Amino acid sequence: FPVRTPALLQQMQSTGVLEYTSVFTVPNRDRWGRWDSRQFCCHGYANGFVLKVTFSPFPAISWIHLHCQDDSVTIEWGTWISFQVCPGGYLISFSLRREESQGGGDDTAANNIQFRSSHEAVLVGDVLLWGTFGSWTNSCKICGLQTKAEPPQGLQDDTALNNVKFFCCK
Repeated sequence: FPVRTPALLQQMQSTGVLEYTSVFTVPNRDRWGRWDSRQFCCHGYANGFVLKVTFSPFPAISWIHLHCQDDSVTIEWGTWISFQVCPGGYLISFSLRREESQGGGDDTAANNIQFRSSHEAVLVGDVLLWGTFGSWTNSCKICGLQTKAEPPQGLQDDTALNNVKFFCCK
């Protein structure tokens, strides 16, 4: 069930170097966190990823770093794990593993992600088994992302990464 968001496409028509054509996300009823700024590959497409994980108190994804044919950006909170790359190709589709709200229990939200590459390889992060993977998005040449994350909550329940949007370029 990929959701295309045309209103978002109208807000920004070009990444500065590549022009994006669509945005893919997954249905998600999350209520935590805020959308961070959009990040794009300067040249070419994303050909890999690495996950940042927080252990507060349970492991959960706190950030996704796209490895581009030119590179990407980082964040401070968490430990980098599970670098995956598709040599000679690029990422074309994704599926997010989420755990639904636990009510009074500890929430982790996004627990893992997997990508398909243009060479049909499936690249899976090494994070958690909690929750279930959603449907695969349609295929496109992924060139950027935008994440929705909850910052550290101190002694309260931390969810870290809650949702993600991927931008597709020509």
